[in-house]
Amino acid sequence: MTTHTLIFTPSGVRTTAQDGETVYAAALRNGVDMQSICGGKGLCKRCQIEVEPGVHAKYNIDVHEENLPKLSPTEKKAHHDGELETHRRLACRAKVQGALVVEIPSDAREFETSIQKKSTYIDTKLNPSVALYMVKLDIPTLDENPCDTIAMQNALEGFGVFAKPNHKVLIKIQNILKNYDRTAIAVVRDGVEIIDIWPPSPFNLYGAAIDIGSTSVAIYVYDLTNGGLVYEAAAMNPQIRYGEDLMSRVSYVMMNKGGEKKLTAEIRKQVKTMLGDAQKELSLGPNQLLEVTIVGNPIMHHLFIGADPTELGQAPFTLIVKDWLDIPGHLIDLGLSDVSRISLLPLIGGHVGADTTGAYLTQLDGMRNKSVLLVDIGTNAEIVLSHNGSVAACSSPTGPAFEGAEISSGVRASIGAIERVRIDPITKDPKFKIIGHDDWLSETSENIDDFNVIGICGSGIFEVMAELANANLVDQGGLFIQSAAPDRFVPEGKGWKYVLMHRNEKPIYIKQTDVRAVQLAKAALSAGVSLLAQALDCKRFDAVLLAGAFGTHLDSKYVADIGIIPNASAEQIRSIGNAAGMGAAMALLSIDEKTKIIEAVKHIEKIETALEPEFQQLFVDAMKFPTATTPSGNASKGRRNKRRSK
Repeated sequence: MTTHTLIFTPSGVRTTAQDGETVYAAALRNGVDMQSICGGKGLCKRCQIEVEPGVHAKYNIDVHEENLPKLSPTEKKAHHDGELETHRRLACRAKVQGALVVEIPSDAREFETSIQKKSTYIDTKLNPSVALYMVKLDIPTLDENPCDTIAMQNALEGFGVFAKPNHKVLIKIQNILKNYDRTAIAVVRDGVEIIDIWPPSPFNLYGAAIDIGSTSVAIYVYDLTNGGLVYEAAAMNPQIRYGEDLMSRVSYVMMNKGGEKKLTAEIRKQVKTMLGDAQKELSLGPNQLLEVTIVGNPIMHHLFIGADPTELGQAPFTLIVKDWLDIPGHLIDLGLSDVSRISLLPLIGGHVGADTTGAYLTQLDGMRNKSVLLVDIGTNAEIVLSHNGSVAACSSPTGPAFEGAEISSGVRASIGAIERVRIDPITKDPKFKIIGHDDWLSETSENIDDFNVIGICGSGIFEVMAELANANLVDQGGLFIQSAAPDRFVPEGKGWKYVLMHRNEKPIYIKQTDVRAVQLAKAALSAGVSLLAQALDCKRFDAVLLAGAFGTHLDSKYVADIGIIPNASAEQIRSIGNAAGMGAAMALLSIDEKTKIIEAVKHIEKIETALEPEFQQLFVDAMKFPTATTPSGNASKGRRNKRRSK
């Protein structure tokens, strides 16, 4: 029987299906999170999927239209009745006829992916770019040669504001003054333009800070009249179906005509949905949310504004725009007022984007004149080092291994994913925690069968690698030491794989290829850090700050043990949460912060790792697990091998 490869996103589950098998059956067999209350009979219409034809270079899969059969009668009727959007299929009716990349939309999942991009405290003096001023104008007389907009401008001068009205205000002003006893609220932007005029009312003004990550999108809505955070939410970035990491999405654009338009439409639709949800939840009028400040890596930044990111996929990684960018809201359909404004923070370089800029803004004052390393670990690690008054930045291609992709049992951070791991150094037996439950579990736990353990997510992968090294189950070079625990290993080709969890249907293994993927990721990040340290002659760090959702879940002990930050101790390492999003919020809440980061970015030296001759040797050196047993059997003291290239 012919089999075909299936990739399910956003979970990242990779499997095979027999020709003619339904997508639903394949998903059910592999524990993929998908709704269905009819058992795949085509009755409930909940097992909805989206399949995008085209070349998916990341997975080495070419999805053809004919890889799924034509619509079944059930699907045709569901389309006609409005139960199924026209671009969607029902997994229980769609039979596999070729390789597929299958997206499970959020509304078709039983459990939402666990996305941790919570806000953190920011200390910013409120001074937003838009402000409200209530004025009461005198009743005009004939001998004054009256003009209402001039009267409005004169009234604002009493607040020290010298602003002129736009066309919208000209059209609205007299009707409002007539109906509200010559009293109105002027909405002023940047202190120079009256962008709207409201009736006197208790309505406040709002703005949104948005962090567009390659994996997830976070939104934070603030009341700009008092600075309070009133709403926050996070969701998956729907572009994941086109590739887990950034370069795979660029490859999709390169290999599929109009691919950049699809990716732009996907992210704008997601942002629009999130803004709409916020407005509905807060009961906001159509003109109340007027400022949107956005951060994202360069490829997310370019795709959001509608720019082709192809040049960022090849040297010299040329940006289309680098500076702070303001876009009139009516040019991008986000469901906002026609006088809204969308702003994007400046970028540092080809692969060091506005997300890094935002994170740097949150720490800028504390990093000044200190030796502080700021790292955002994602599919592309972005690194900033401040030392002796100088600042340098670079990026390292860590890939998606830390987020569960390219790992044999890897999944995204969803309910049932292993997120914490401990391995007994004597028995070599593991225990673990899964998302959604607080208890430590093991294979011998009485209730283990009650838990749907679906795989291992990023933080769990990070910990299991460090634990394997600490328990002397891998050597410094990353090779398994099968003799240390024969009952925990099973053959895998010419080597071995470690059994993290015995299960009859689908055991969870750590394979030699998984160890190698993590080694490559950690080595890339470590080498990037070393290059920055060399460039600024920094011998030690006062602090190491981990930004981003992934960094939030990492235990500083394991960050130190795995050697991802050279020469850093657990005491130096701490998480600062979603600093990128908080940086966007600071720029939203204060013109002063906006001005500060625009100036600060000008003084950051961008170092291109691909051009540095020492990067390769630093990369090779960093492949080792510092706490593991050496090949000769001697335990390492955790010191980094400092071999130099000749």
